[in-house]
Amino acid sequence: MGTLIGSLLIGAIILIILGITGVFQKVISKLVPALVGGTIITCVGLSLIPSALNDNIFKASGNINNNIILASITALTLLVSVGISNRFPQVRRFFRTGSIILALGVGTVVSTLMGIFDWKTVGDAAWFSVPTGTVLKYGIHFSPSAIITFIIIYAVITTETTGTWFAMGAVTNHEISKKQWNMGIIGEGFSCLVAALLGTTPVTGYSTNAGVISITGVASKRVFLFAGIWFSVLGFFSKLSAFLAAIPAPVIGGVFAIICVTIMLNGLNVIRGLHTTDRDIYIIGLPIILTLALVLLPANVTKQAPQIIQYLLGSPIAAAAVAAILLNLLMPRIKELSTTKSA
Repeated sequence: MGTLIGSLLIGAIILIILGITGVFQKVISKLVPALVGGTIITCVGLSLIPSALNDNIFKASGNINNNIILASITALTLLVSVGISNRFPQVRRFFRTGSIILALGVGTVVSTLMGIFDWKTVGDAAWFSVPTGTVLKYGIHFSPSAIITFIIIYAVITTETTGTWFAMGAVTNHEISKKQWNMGIIGEGFSCLVAALLGTTPVTGYSTNAGVISITGVASKRVFLFAGIWFSVLGFFSKLSAFLAAIPAPVIGGVFAIICVTIMLNGLNVIRGLHTTDRDIYIIGLPIILTLALVLLPANVTKQAPQIIQYLLGSPIAAAAVAAILLNLLMPRIKELSTTKSA
């Protein structure tokens, strides 16, 4: 654990340096134009849909028929909430802003009636607790091989995060500024730094945030600031953590699937607004094929690859982003022929 914490700290510090020096934004500006950004957003949503359906519904524990029913009820509640918000402006704010919470709430109630929700784990959990596996317990140790490994992992995570930020910009109709790119990666580094000191894994902005914003219409920095404070406080309440962990996977999957679709469609909207050529079709299409291929790739095939390659194969988003960037750089552009009129 001491070696793990040391490696995580080095990776986090590198992210902070990339933001402070402005290198991160320069790399993004050079390698990720709108076409590549829209492709990455599309692949972000596309890569998550199979997980929402398979891991949370079809292959989740319990009876598959009950899982499908529970996920359908949860998804239907979300759609009804959004429909009510569109139909009745006087209650729009409540039903749109609270649509996801309402869906999860209804799903939890229905799962309880179906006997799926495990209230025993909630009852057995302590009311309060504090972090125990922190840096004070394990110390900090540095190993060159471990540091190199985690730098590669951080690179994969950062690639995924970049796709998430593009998705956020798309759903809020906002072009991310140079300062925001750099401040974003600095914030990412600091969050990973704190996480390492507390003895947990690196944390990152998850792509479903873009889908949540698209559905609820809430993108205020103040809201997310106070949400972060609330999460920090509630993290000491073990019973709440046990309750959230006990929510059946199909309830999560019913909401998750819709969120993933909204992300994918926002990526397609970005691409639709661009003037594309025959060259661009391959830049868009091949990463999408790669995303689906890695999602469907059998686990035993991935395990046969070298460890470093496994990190990339395990992240369809990162692999698709790298493919889109390379294709945009390497595929020759079509030269337009100029014509002159003769009198």
